[in-house]
Amino acid sequence: MSDVILHPAQRFVAPSSIQSGVPLKALLGRKLIALIGESLTATVPDFDAARFEKRAWRGLAGLELKERALHIAHAMAEQLPAEFDEASFLLVDSFGPPLTATEGNGLAPFFYMPHAAFIAEYGVPGFLTGMLANYELTQRFTAEFSIRPYLIAHREKSLQMLAGWVKSPNPHVRRLVSEGTRPRLPWAMRLPEFQANPQHTLALLEALKDDSELYVRRSVANHLADIAKDHPNFAYDVCERWLEDPLDGDRAHLAESRRWIVRHAVRLPAKKLEPKALRIRKLAAAIKPDKR
Repeated sequence: MSDVILHPAQRFVAPSSIQSGVPLKALLGRKLIALIGESLTATVPDFDAARFEKRAWRGLAGLELKERALHIAHAMAEQLPAEFDEASFLLVDSFGPPLTATEGNGLAPFFYMPHAAFIAEYGVPGFLTGMLANYELTQRFTAEFSIRPYLIAHREKSLQMLAGWVKSPNPHVRRLVSEGTRPRLPWAMRLPEFQANPQHTLALLEALKDDSELYVRRSVANHLADIAKDHPNFAYDVCERWLEDPLDGDRAHLAESRRWIVRHAVRLPAKKLEPKALRIRKLAAAIKPDKR
């Protein structure tokens, strides 16, 4: 029996969580660069891994996490086709297997942070191939940061595509629909139009609020919490409507998860003793699912 050859991404060794005293940027170092070079060599004609490693390593030490990712992305771009449609195909072809779980993946998926930076930096004008690259990326790392330039530059087209992604069988894709469109996603660029008008993403949240995965529902709750910071009454109205929606018969089992989403969404204003938030949390605690 022949030995199984693991993809370079599967051979990237990383801690299960952030380590005390070890900056996250240390993940994007010499070993990661070598493995990315190996993966690209397998798909990009005439790719010079040694040249890539030299270019990516030069000047890396003084950079922080996001800067390192972009620096490595620029090194990738030097040997990928200038036309993003062609480059994207080769880049995605270099990806390893999708994640098989939504929890417990540790920090190993950071292997793809430079790929995310490449998609965000070079793919926005082409839109379609960039969005499809994000679709593939989020199944291995996350595209919640790399999708945001597309939402800003192509809001309506992006939202139309995401409306189809809510039905994806992959929970990482469904979570991206909510997480990537959060108006105040931590550590990410803001989405000013989404902050100004929460109606842009409401239909997406409605489609995902009863998702089978807590991983996705947690993102919906955090998205609604973002909305509450700019439009509290809008968010409270959504919470009340979701609680008041009759959930009986085959839908009775959804009541408990709805209550959790609502409590989570208003937890911060409730801590500040905001009366409406306190009332909603009390209502969410009082409503019990129909056990019939």
